[in-house]
Amino acid sequence: MSQTENLILGISIVVFLLAIFVVSFVLFMKTPAPKGCEDIKISEENCSKCGKTECAFYKKAEEEK
Repeated sequence: MSQTENLILGISIVVFLLAIFVVSFVLFMKTPAPKGCEDIKISEENCSKCGKTECAFYKKAEEEK
């Protein structure tokens, strides 16, 4: 394969991967929340059940104290 063909192949792969990312992101954003999880409030009570202190929600709940 020539250098031009390799370049075209590389660009095609990158474009294909970006298209997959965009489509999956759009589909993710259109997916509704599961029943019962539509309006979950971030609180210390909810975070204490999980126990993952690295979580962004945990850190946000700690900042609001």
